[in-house]
Amino acid sequence: MDTQGTSGMQGTPAGITVQRALELPGLRGGLPEVVAGGERLQRSVRWVHAGEVPNIASLLKGGELLLTTGLGLGTRPAEQRAFVRKLAERGIAALVVELGPRFTRLPAALVDTARAAGLPLVQLHREVPFVTVTEEVHTEIVNGHYALLQQADEVHRRCTQALLGGGGIPQVLSVLADFSGNPVFLETADEQLLYAAGPTSDTAACDPLQVWEGLRGRARGDGPPAGAVLVDVPGGGSAAGLGVRARIVLLGVSSALLPVHRIAAERAAGSLAVVLMQARQEEELAARGRGDFLTDLAQGRITAEDAPAQARVLGFKPGTGPLLPVVMRLADGSSPSGSWSVLARAVSEELASVGVPVLLGVRPVEGRVPLLLGLRTESERTAVADRVAAALRAGVERAGMQRAGLQPPVVVVGVAGGWAAASAGLRHAAETATAAQGLSDRAWYDARRLDTDLLLWRLRDHPDLAAFVERAIGPLREHDQRSKPPLLPTLETYLAHAGRKAETARELHLNRQTLYNRLARIAELLGTDLDDPQTVLALSLALRARRHVP
Repeated sequence: MDTQGTSGMQGTPAGITVQRALELPGLRGGLPEVVAGGERLQRSVRWVHAGEVPNIASLLKGGELLLTTGLGLGTRPAEQRAFVRKLAERGIAALVVELGPRFTRLPAALVDTARAAGLPLVQLHREVPFVTVTEEVHTEIVNGHYALLQQADEVHRRCTQALLGGGGIPQVLSVLADFSGNPVFLETADEQLLYAAGPTSDTAACDPLQVWEGLRGRARGDGPPAGAVLVDVPGGGSAAGLGVRARIVLLGVSSALLPVHRIAAERAAGSLAVVLMQARQEEELAARGRGDFLTDLAQGRITAEDAPAQARVLGFKPGTGPLLPVVMRLADGSSPSGSWSVLARAVSEELASVGVPVLLGVRPVEGRVPLLLGLRTESERTAVADRVAAALRAGVERAGMQRAGLQPPVVVVGVAGGWAAASAGLRHAAETATAAQGLSDRAWYDARRLDTDLLLWRLRDHPDLAAFVERAIGPLREHDQRSKPPLLPTLETYLAHAGRKAETARELHLNRQTLYNRLARIAELLGTDLDDPQTVLALSLALRARRHVP
């Protein structure tokens, strides 16, 4: 990275000040005298305007240097005070009045009001061509902006040079930090720190991480610190399309931030957007590649003998212990385009705390995230599954893929074993994760306990399954559509507690007599005995199968 000339190359303010405008030949030839607001001559002049109408304030936007001979000021003190107050409220840079036929000296009402409002007021003792003043000041303003652009272009050139030289985001931020003489940060849209850089000059004795914790970290939710510069870096992020992936934050710690620093940050943001987009694409391609490997392993296209070597190429080195297959399936509609790389990174970072080797892939078409984990012993399966499920759900939330109103992701854990078992386990877990959609929410499901749901899911398109559900619980479904209280939840809870009435009543918050009455009504509608084992089995299957039929 070439940093020559960057350190100490501080930005300069944009445009021109009132003081500088008075020093230009046009106004200087009018023998200017500052009669009010002398302490505010460093105000920036955005433009020059000349006018002689009483309502001139309504024609201005703020930041103007207003030239007038005083014809619109009015003749009464009240009119003159109102004229100045309106200009001050509009936020003009200064008022310049040329003495002559209208005024030989400025009225006291005018001067006093300007002083009270803090508005620079200048009187010219000689006549000057206003067009000359306008040309000179506008030329200075344009030259000032051009100088800013030149400085920003130089910073952008150095950022590009750093990237072409093999540098990355830290080097780009370092260029900005040296240019501004202040710490620079790259944070996510939710204010999580990604990178930090401080100026390399010896005079800037500030640790950027300490600055972050002291000035930024404590301000979460309260907006950015005063004087900070924030520039969005587009790059997909968790929003659909081109949203905000990150943002550059400059904090004026060692010196005040100037307009040129924002311009430079905006130029650098374009370079960072390309870097982040490339990283996202590479990250997603890698995650998809791992997902393809795990899918091929599950489908038998990769043998158990060849799998270990291919897994090592992908960075997975599980050791000699058993392998644990896990599959997470997202609810339909919870995986917007462009978020899979974000999900893969977020989940990987969460899984880093699990403490076991992990091979994670993504399958966007199926909405699945398959994983293989290397266990030390089979006895730690449950503990690892708990940590993995928590990490997966946290990653989904961080990636912004869990939308309000949607079912949470389903995590299914297979049977631990060798590579051959991992192949079958991944296939079984993937199918089971689809079949488990709509079940009561759990941190994770054991694939072995969902075989019945998987069988019913496989029969979902067979007309006999719909007919079976209708025969078994049709009268209850019809009753619940037209009457209250609904009886299907009572039957479902009763069967879930294996016919134990006391536990059923407690869960439903019913007294026993009310529960007995509901169970009697259920038996009457179905024309069956709820104590008969075959009836209980049929009803249990029908309740589980109703998720898969219209």
